[in-house]
This record gives sequence, C-alpha cells and structure tokens, in this order.
Amino acid sequence: MVERRKFQRRKRAEETPEDPPILPLERREERLARRQADREAEEARAQQIRTEQIRAEQARADQHRAEMETARRQLAATRARATAPRPKPERPEHSAAPRAETVRPARVQKTAAPAPMPEDSVPGPSPRTSAPRPGALWDRLPVFEIDSGHLDRNRIITASREDPAHAAFDVLRTRLTQALAENGWTRVGITSPSKGCGKTFTAANLAISLSRQEGLRALLMDLDLRNPSLHKVMGVRAPGAMGALLRGVVSPEAHLMRMGENHIHAGHNIAFGFNEVVEPYAAELLNAPATAEVITAIEAQLKPDVMLFDLPPALYYDDVLAFRPQIDGVLMVVGGGLTTEREIREVERRLGTETPLLGMVLNKAEGTNLKKYQY
Repeated sequence: MVERRKFQRRKRAEETPEDPPILPLERREERLARRQADREAEEARAQQIRTEQIRAEQARADQHRAEMETARRQLAATRARATAPRPKPERPEHSAAPRAETVRPARVQKTAAPAPMPEDSVPGPSPRTSAPRPGALWDRLPVFEIDSGHLDRNRIITASREDPAHAAFDVLRTRLTQALAENGWTRVGITSPSKGCGKTFTAANLAISLSRQEGLRALLMDLDLRNPSLHKVMGVRAPGAMGALLRGVVSPEAHLMRMGENHIHAGHNIAFGFNEVVEPYAAELLNAPATAEVITAIEAQLKPDVMLFDLPPALYYDDVLAFRPQIDGVLMVVGGGLTTEREIREVERRLGTETPLLGMVLNKAEGTNLKKYQY
C-alpha cells in the first residue's frame, strides 16, 4: 500500500509542469524595451504610410484641378467659336435641275457678281478654277444599292408610298424647307426625349421624301454615336466609322454615300453619312473643334440645302447639348403613349432659347389621346 502511494506521488510529480523560472529584473526590462521599440517602429511605419497616402491624394487633387482648368479653357474657346457668326457658304444654282423658288431665295440674292477684269490684265486661271466644283464632288460620292423590300420591312413608308401615312412626311418636308429658307438655315438636328420614339425612323423617311424635292440637295448623317442604326435601316453593310470622318482621318467623299438607281423613284440628290462603330466618348467627339471644322467643310464642299443629323435622345447623356452649337434648329420626335409633357418641357429647357424648336413629330399615335401633347 505504501509503495502504491509512493508511485502515485511520483507520477503526479512527473505530470505537473515546473513553474517558469523567475526572470531577473534586467531581462524583464530588456524585454519591455524591445516591445516598446517594436511598437514605436510600427507606429512610425503607419505614420509614413499615411503621409505617403496624403501626398498621393494631394497630387491627384492637383492633377484633377489642372485638368479641370484645361477643360474649362477649352470649353470657353469652343463656346467663343460657336457664338461667333458662322459664315454661310454661297450656293450657286445646281446645273442638274432648276431650283424651286421657295427654296433659299435669300441665298441666291446674296450671290455676288464676279468683279470685272481690267483690260490690260493677262487672262489666267483664277483661284476658284482649281477648287473642286460642288457638283463634281457630289457626283464622285460612292453609291449604294436600294432594296425596296428591305426598306418596307424597316417601315420606310416613303419608299413605296403604299402606306397613306407617307403623306405626313411630305407635309413635314415642305414645311421644314420653307422654314429653313425663310431663316437662311441649313442644319437640323433630329432627336427625341427618350429612346423608342422613332427618331431614326423619322429621319430616314424624311430623307427619302427630301430626295424627291426638285432642285434640292440634302444630307443625312448618323450622329447617334452610342447606338448607330441608320445603316441597318437603309440596308448598308460595313459603312465605316463616323468617328474617322469627324476626326478628319477620312475625307467626306471617302465616307459619304448617295443612293444609286432604284425602283422607288427616289432622287439622287440625297447623301448619307452612316456609322457602324460605337464611340464611348461620343459627347467629347461631338463637342470637339475638329468636328465643327469637318461639318463646316462638308457644307462648304457639297453645299447641301438641308443637313439632317440623327442625334441620340436628348435626355440621355449630353451628346445633344455638346452638338447644339453646330445646328440651326431641332425637330423633336415624341412617342405616343411614351413621351410625357414633362419630358418635352425638359428637352426645351436644355435646348434653351438659342436653339429653336422647329417642330414636334408625334409618332406611334394610334389610339393615343392627342390632348396629352397639346400645351
């Protein structure tokens, strides 16, 4: 029994851990000093990281202020150029067909007579003879084929003219050309408050109707750079990038296209500027000085009587506001049962008083309460 107790005490003694030795005072102070040094080093590293972050944020803020200042200067310069009176190119009579008297009578009266040549001067080529004639440049534009079946499937009702609603576009054409001629305007933007209202449908049908106007030359450009669709409606494949034209990379005669021979009795004095490439920075491109120069050069070279621009919805992004200095007026397409009076007023507010609203086109009006759009 005694041996058993001794064995148990010995076993418990082996299992019980020994108490940690008591460190001398010098070693404990050394350990505390190391811990304090580690904490101070960690705090110093954290402080250095915070300082570097503050400096990086300050540098980014300075860069952002510099970029904003540069952008404000460029915007001020662009607005100064936009508010300056834009010279309107003189428009000689087209030799292809006589011009109607209601189209731009003021422009014809402004055409200056050539100065008489002195008798002792030697005849020679004048600077005007070396410049390309508008008619010749227009004739050099490539043509695309017209598929009347494709146009019917895409609701281009002015092509076959079987739908009685095509007469509404003829009325719109006549009123629009008269308004432009009375004011000496050329450029018309076509937009809508929101998507789905049918602005591209309206632009394409109006262009076909304009092509049948005797002695009138028209141009329709797809400037809905975020969602280009005009080439699909007209049945044109791989038309190229509108951005390349607006940046001056390609010439107008290399990008613009005219309608070729067709069975819908559409005239050849209508040209199109198609697009198949989406521009992620559409507003910046439309507001660029190079774009304004290209539009002015196209107007001076081709001398169209009407320039139509298929623009994106006015309440989406700021593309229409960016391009506003380049247009004389706006046609707004509203969707029956889709567009509200509040949206119409918001578009008018954004356009301001400097850009006149030439008219509103009510589309998809079947079964719609028309009083909703009267104000």
